[in-house]
Amino acid sequence: MADMKNDGRIVVGIDGSESSKHALRWAIRQAELTGASVDALNAWEIPLYAGVAPMIETGADIDALTKAGEQVLTETLAEVAGDHPPAVIRTRVVQGHPALALLQAAEGAELLVLGCRGYGGFVGTLLGSVSQYCVLHAACPVVVIREPHK
Repeated sequence: MADMKNDGRIVVGIDGSESSKHALRWAIRQAELTGASVDALNAWEIPLYAGVAPMIETGADIDALTKAGEQVLTETLAEVAGDHPPAVIRTRVVQGHPALALLQAAEGAELLVLGCRGYGGFVGTLLGSVSQYCVLHAACPVVVIREPHK
């Protein structure tokens, strides 16, 4: 196993869902307890339709998608952490598949924290594709936070 220096970061994936908000709350509490910082990451990719990517005509289209990711981060952080978060939180928006972007961001991190959208019943026992991929391939410990039962 590679000897990676732990740099005191907790990486958390944010997509604006309730499960990612629960993950961010958990990550902030853990950072507060351990003195770590939090890297909140939003990753986006151009969706495929029937196996074909839509035409992206200008850099303005990519800028718009990046701004949308920034807005998701801003709104989620405001709701979860308020104006004075108890831990250092850095935000980053990246273009790419969420699982791969999260794994890259978590290189050398103390922990990777992800939300998991449970659907109830048998399906609810399964991890989502991003969570499952990260659990199987991350070089650091991974915590998957499930939404509370209603």
